[in-house]
Amino acid sequence: MPFFRRKPRPLPSLDAYARWAATYPPEAHNALMRAEEDALLALLPPLDGRIVLDAACGSGRYLRIALERGARCVIGTDNSWDMLHRVPAHPSARSMQHLVLSTLDSLPLADASIDVAICGLAIGHLPRIEQSFAELARVLVPGGCALVSDVHPFLFLGGAQRTFESGGRTYAVEHTVHLYSVIHAAAAAVNLQVDALREPRLLPEDRTDRTPGAPVAIIYRLAKAHGSPR
Repeated sequence: MPFFRRKPRPLPSLDAYARWAATYPPEAHNALMRAEEDALLALLPPLDGRIVLDAACGSGRYLRIALERGARCVIGTDNSWDMLHRVPAHPSARSMQHLVLSTLDSLPLADASIDVAICGLAIGHLPRIEQSFAELARVLVPGGCALVSDVHPFLFLGGAQRTFESGGRTYAVEHTVHLYSVIHAAAAAVNLQVDALREPRLLPEDRTDRTPGAPVAIIYRLAKAHGSPR
């Protein structure tokens, strides 16, 4: 996910991932993603025996991590067949993995069926997040939590773009900046509480003398209260 200062016209995310999927690996493959993943995993509760949703799972990096951490069942949803086809199979005697074509604002899951939800670097593709947060709240069990990350608003407010290379060309992906106030309001409206927040900078091994010190990602942990009506 490099950032490109010359301005290619942003593609709708579905079109962008159709082009990007063939070369999109199932792991954190650049400095920003490594910083985001390190910070998100620091907030992740124990997953042993739990049912985990990776919403907008892409090529499945958090599905793999959930399985490695002992989740009983992992469910990956994404609105791109091209990206779902990149998810590796992870056979395990202890776990099940399911992949479902779905948008974030209409999850095909039962109420209160998910212990932990993860949504990594996807909400910036949405012009509005309220319905997606309502869906995360609906599918979480009381006492469950969602880990939601995004590229840090500072980067986009400073003029950066989320870009990738395909066929010798540079493309940008559409992105909407969602400030903390928007996240907090969307969560509170559906009885989710922001109970932890991280704004990681690049990891030490990815920094250079020319690397800016500003945060590159933001991670929210959203808790659903026990006894919540949704």
